[in-house]
Amino acid sequence: MLQVLDDFLFRLRRDGFSVSTTQAIDVARAAREVGFDKGVLREAIACVVVDRAERRPRFNQLFEEFFTPGAPRDLAARLLAQGFSQDEINALQEILEGGERWAALMAGGAGLDHLLARDELQELLGLAQTPSTRGYYVHRLLEALALPTARSALSARLSQELAEAIGWDRAQELMQALGGQLDEVERLVHAELDARLVQAEEERESRTLETAPLTSLSVEEREQVRQAVRRLAERLRGALRVRNRHRRRGRLDPTRTVRRSLASGGVPFAQVRVDRRRERPKLAILCDVSDSVRPVAAFMLELVYALQELFERARSFVFVSDVEEVTRLFEEEPVSTAVARAASSMVGARGNSSYGRALRLFEGRYRDAVDRRTIVVILGDGRTNYQASGAEVLGRIRERAKRVLWLCPEPRAQWGMGDSAMPAYAKQATRVLEVTNAADLEKAARDLVG
Repeated sequence: MLQVLDDFLFRLRRDGFSVSTTQAIDVARAAREVGFDKGVLREAIACVVVDRAERRPRFNQLFEEFFTPGAPRDLAARLLAQGFSQDEINALQEILEGGERWAALMAGGAGLDHLLARDELQELLGLAQTPSTRGYYVHRLLEALALPTARSALSARLSQELAEAIGWDRAQELMQALGGQLDEVERLVHAELDARLVQAEEERESRTLETAPLTSLSVEEREQVRQAVRRLAERLRGALRVRNRHRRRGRLDPTRTVRRSLASGGVPFAQVRVDRRRERPKLAILCDVSDSVRPVAAFMLELVYALQELFERARSFVFVSDVEEVTRLFEEEPVSTAVARAASSMVGARGNSSYGRALRLFEGRYRDAVDRRTIVVILGDGRTNYQASGAEVLGRIRERAKRVLWLCPEPRAQWGMGDSAMPAYAKQATRVLEVTNAADLEKAARDLVG
């Protein structure tokens, strides 16, 4: 049953549903709790994976198609239905053994869903944004799926080995059936890409500057967001000045006010106030500036630069696999120059991130940057490139800091997928926020200074 659930979740992913590893585990737990009554199971899975009401009808349709008995989804069952014997199918399966990707293509069904969910194929599907690029990306997708290799195998190695196993005539009939399967795969690839193009067009029509992903902004939009960041910083600084004026008046002390009023018959002619001291916190911000995170890191560094007066001391660090302090850049250079240098040339930003190493180096080299008054802000996608996560180091940093705020530029649904260690970091951080667009960035800034 776990395999069936896994196949269904891959079918959902292929249709655009974001299902993380932790959600897949929750689906299995839900199925264990509610049993396999079809209606109850549908509701339980929907509670876990459907994040928007408008997606529910599509989920219901996919659920019905997947779990309703009908045309067999398994390759062996389909071939049996076409009149091939079990011995002939066994001979084919023996030849297909060995893990070649084209074997999964010929099987289709859940095997194809698993292939289409691979990171390299999802990246290609994401790059296709306009109809003019459709042909190019269809070709690249078919190459990545090894469809040409599968067709060559049909006409060469597979046909010969099948002929030796089951006879030439039956081998040719079986090859024809497998060729039809590959044609269906190619049709599904075209349909998948067309669906992504429609989705991309809908997103372009509906998005605003506040909701547009920071990683996909045009040059003009980037400048507009920078201006919005500066306006936000000015508003936050203004709010601080107002709070400081109120703070100078002090907080009303009702006990001492009533006590003083006894001298005038209980009439409080004068209010007694006590000073309210609020120490400004320290800030240590640690930004991943690798290629995948750099656009968001640049905006965050610019925001921190504009908000430095809100903190007693603000220290900035950037990392990929090494860590370097860039505080002096912000003290000595204009913001545009400082951000550009901090986000590109300081630590070889074109390398692969190593979060475990970076966190250990930060803890060892810059221990003096964190104490009980320090807010530690980490900006990164938490993708470790399958190296050690260093989550335990983050836990030690949290024990020494006032709080640890992690800003992740990836949607929560993608946490835990592939090499993402965000679930482990989320357990150690005080709070984790999604920062995928300008609106999220504003929320994070208000949380930081609130």
